[in-house]
Amino acid sequence: MDMALPIVNATTAVLARVSAAFNAPLARAVVFGVHIDGHLVVEGLLIAVIVFQLSRKSYKPPKKPLSEKEVDELCDEWEPEPLCPPLKEGARIKAPILESAAGPHTTIDGKEVVNFASANYLGLVGNEKITDSCVGSLEKYGVGSCGPRGFYGTIDVHLDCEAKIAKFLGTPDSILYSYGISTIFSVIPAFCKKGDVIVADEGVHWAVQNGLYLSRSTVVYFKHNDMASLASTLEKLTRGNKRTENVRRYIVVESIYQNSGQIARLDEIIKLKEKYRFRVILEESHSFGVLGKSGRGLAEHYGVPIEKIDIITAGMGNALATDGGFCTGSARVVDHQRLSSAGYVFSASLPPYLASAAISAVNYLEENPSVLANLRANVALLHQGLSGTPGLEISSHLLSPIVFLKMKKSTGSLTTDLELLETIAEQALKEDSVFVVASKRSTLDRCKLPLGIRLFVSAGHTESDISKVCSSLKRVSALVLSDHI
Repeated sequence: MDMALPIVNATTAVLARVSAAFNAPLARAVVFGVHIDGHLVVEGLLIAVIVFQLSRKSYKPPKKPLSEKEVDELCDEWEPEPLCPPLKEGARIKAPILESAAGPHTTIDGKEVVNFASANYLGLVGNEKITDSCVGSLEKYGVGSCGPRGFYGTIDVHLDCEAKIAKFLGTPDSILYSYGISTIFSVIPAFCKKGDVIVADEGVHWAVQNGLYLSRSTVVYFKHNDMASLASTLEKLTRGNKRTENVRRYIVVESIYQNSGQIARLDEIIKLKEKYRFRVILEESHSFGVLGKSGRGLAEHYGVPIEKIDIITAGMGNALATDGGFCTGSARVVDHQRLSSAGYVFSASLPPYLASAAISAVNYLEENPSVLANLRANVALLHQGLSGTPGLEISSHLLSPIVFLKMKKSTGSLTTDLELLETIAEQALKEDSVFVVASKRSTLDRCKLPLGIRLFVSAGHTESDISKVCSSLKRVSALVLSDHI
């Protein structure tokens, strides 16, 4: 058929011209009493050509088998495509290896160091009560659950943990996830689908970005923690746009941004949400157990009724010193995820001892609210001590347990900036036994915020620890950034 079409088209063009020539002389022709026009002759010829072309057999070249020598030569010449692109120079990550618990002090290469690289906000790593609860859980349930929640993987301690978190936050219900980072990128696509509209902060970390990508929704970013930019974006999306009136619309933000240490302005976000009729998804991994009078997060910090936030997610590996994550909200929000969230449905459930640890950590926070005052005092002391650090400046919020130091003057190259920041971290560890980390990002991370040195403050740090890290960073940065100050 494919070979016949060009021939048919060419034949049609030629016969169209011939038709004019035939039309006149045959206009008066009569055959067996029937008047014959020229166009009938042309059409008859065209039909004959088409039938002829369609009846032809397609050409098939004769098959000649390759000789063994030719097969061997082809095999020798074939080179498979690499499974992944080659690593660029300097792309290999050589992270220090911890040889003890990741508490305020840890051991690296046999040497005790002050640890500002682990998000142990309440200082609960190694807490005796939490350890005892884990031991008791291991003796009762074993290590793993050996099944997803919907297929014989639900254990009573999971339900107790969900109830504890919901009660602590004042929400109707909550749902546990097995892995902290997978919580947010399972929750977003569970609710946001193709055709929906999501407005997200440009500074959200990779796990949120991945959730946005997996949702296949239309994603629009606003400037980092800029409420004027958010308002303008919402206005453009909704003004005179009938399409957006009939789709689900979401605002996605982090309470404390991992990539900057800034705190989201929830009070203004809620006002904009209600004005433009959007839903809010709030990621609270770095604020749960930290912000607010009693550690209940961003809503408590701003005095916003928690029911005004549609969906809240958080990892439990930071303040609670365990693992896994949770999502909390209305009963309808939680029930939907039990059948629609990939991270919940298809993953083995959270090991029971980690759920027990989470319950014990929340109990500890309720019984010892002074731990929050200790944490905030340490953050304030670190801010004070790091002021005037050569070549570096603090860009994080005063209440954020993530103290973010960025370069005052960028070199203009992210690669060069990262090399300088990593050199500072390496020298601080090697020369002063101070463990800090530069904010590395993978090639998949679309965040464009400046890189920096990220310090995780713990309520377990002492004044001596904070004084040591401040003096170390000031000394090392003055040497490394001498040409960039």
